[in-house]
Amino acid sequence: MKILASLVKRNTKLFFKDKGMFFTSLITPAILLVLYATFLGNVYRDSFMMGMPEGVTIPEKLLDGFVGGQLFSSLLAVSCITVAFCSNFLMVQDKVTGARADLTMSPVKSSTLALGYYISSTIATLIVCFAATLVCFVYLAIVGWYLSVLDVALIIVDILLVVTFGTALSSIVNMFLSSQGQISAVGSIVSAGYGFICGAYMPISQFGNTLQKVLSFSPGTYATSLIRNHSLRGAFAEMEAIGLPTEAIDGVKMAIDCNVQFFGHDVSLWAMFAVLFISVAVLLAVYILLNVYRNKKKK
Repeated sequence: MKILASLVKRNTKLFFKDKGMFFTSLITPAILLVLYATFLGNVYRDSFMMGMPEGVTIPEKLLDGFVGGQLFSSLLAVSCITVAFCSNFLMVQDKVTGARADLTMSPVKSSTLALGYYISSTIATLIVCFAATLVCFVYLAIVGWYLSVLDVALIIVDILLVVTFGTALSSIVNMFLSSQGQISAVGSIVSAGYGFICGAYMPISQFGNTLQKVLSFSPGTYATSLIRNHSLRGAFAEMEAIGLPTEAIDGVKMAIDCNVQFFGHDVSLWAMFAVLFISVAVLLAVYILLNVYRNKKKK
């Protein structure tokens, strides 16, 4: 345990000391903030108003809180994954610099080394994502706060779950990387593409039927929906309280992926949690098996 704790401490410190990896991890939140400042907020606002019946007036604060909640969920849904990949690039950096070879020459088990990378990456990702969450909470408090204590607690649970999923996924992918060029390529692909396939930038409901069915198999779809449901639950409750038609609210929920379907069947929030739990368990099992296989192959 002492060796594992030392490895986790060493990896976490290196991540925050390495300005390249640390600032790369902040690129996605920064991009989303810029997108929102330029046009994403207006897109969310226009999409919401298009789903409302004619003559319906929405209080400005409620509208801002709703749009802010969408931004909040989009930023966190993407950041939990992209930051996990960036923090886990230390695994590859150690290969490039030769530090991994030095560590394997010491009396450190390969399984302990692999677990150290996973835990330290999870810790570093959580620190960055919770910092981003705090900034988003401050923003929502300014534009329109409709979150309850339960909503905040559930959002924190969502972040913990999505970060463990992202770290497990990145651990598997990064096992096969061995150069700085590969790090840059994978980082660019994940940062640019994940937001689209998880429904953060553009709701899955806006895609074609075939693509919707394909993406319904992706755990990222349900991760985004979970965070979106919990960040907007209070805003939807306020809409019901002021008398907005239930049909209109349900239409908005469907349009922004709060209500997700799997081949025509509605997916409950508990089912989304189950999908993520199972996905994390499967990915961790694959990560462990790959490490065991590599160790046997070396011997």
